[in-house]
Amino acid sequence: MDVEYFDYDNYTADIDSNLTTEGTLNLYSASSSSTYALVAVNIIICVLGLAGNSLVIWICGWKMKTTVITIWYISLAISNFLFCALLPFEVVYMITSHWPFGEGLCKLASSALFLNMHSSVFLLVLISTDRCIMVLFPVWSHNHRKVGKAFGAVILMWVLSAFLTVPSLMYRKTTVHGSVIQCHTDYGVRHKAVVLTRFICGFLIPILMIVFCCSVLAIKLRSLTHKSTKPYKIMAALILSFFACWVPYHTFVLLEIDFKKHNLEVIKTGLKVGATLAAANSFLSPVLYVFIGNDFKKTLRRSLSSRIEDALAEDIRTALR
Repeated sequence: MDVEYFDYDNYTADIDSNLTTEGTLNLYSASSSSTYALVAVNIIICVLGLAGNSLVIWICGWKMKTTVITIWYISLAISNFLFCALLPFEVVYMITSHWPFGEGLCKLASSALFLNMHSSVFLLVLISTDRCIMVLFPVWSHNHRKVGKAFGAVILMWVLSAFLTVPSLMYRKTTVHGSVIQCHTDYGVRHKAVVLTRFICGFLIPILMIVFCCSVLAIKLRSLTHKSTKPYKIMAALILSFFACWVPYHTFVLLEIDFKKHNLEVIKTGLKVGATLAAANSFLSPVLYVFIGNDFKKTLRRSLSSRIEDALAEDIRTALR
């Protein structure tokens, strides 16, 4: 079985005192002392994520001129918005330990986190690569860096993200136990392969590509006499926030593969915190657009929508210059 967002499905066939008769340990059972705190945090994530990403979509889609950079940002906002839109179903499941929404929503809601993970990190690869090309090959970039090509890259990104999310859609299912319906994953012997593939393709390789692009940018900018770091602040903040939010989750998922060698309670707690941090990444982007590189009090005195528009417009103007 698999570690999914809101439940821990042990893949071993051995049943011990920590597991139910189905070999499933629900991290977020109603009796858990941490359930209410996690519910509150996820409700905040949902509300802020829906509001903030809606604002970014509205500003980038309707109030600003369509450019390559706005395409990156609006695509990232759409990815985060979709996850936050499905998050309430999982919050209900956290509270009740019962899934009344049917198998279709069981598959979609539980796969939303992985779709968001893949699409977000692939978009960060696109943003990093785009910045790198702009600095290394300014003339070629000016002639070939077009909106249509950016749309094509985003479409390919979504196709690849959906493909890597297919295992979660295929093996996520509902099971009836009396009056209670569980939404869980059963990968069987495929568990280790799925976890490692998800980690390597959806995290390790993209992060290495991002680090390479950022290293090239840092070396190139040092050699420039008149250099400005403004167009790279948002990119750097997005990358760092994604890394900070997802490293704990991947760490404990990898430890869970061979959970018998580790403390089960530590893994359970780590998965709870890791999953919540991973979800928090979905609302951080709008926050970064608003507050990064500016005095906090001065930012609060300005309207939220105009502040985001100014932040992105400044980023675009500097990059174009």
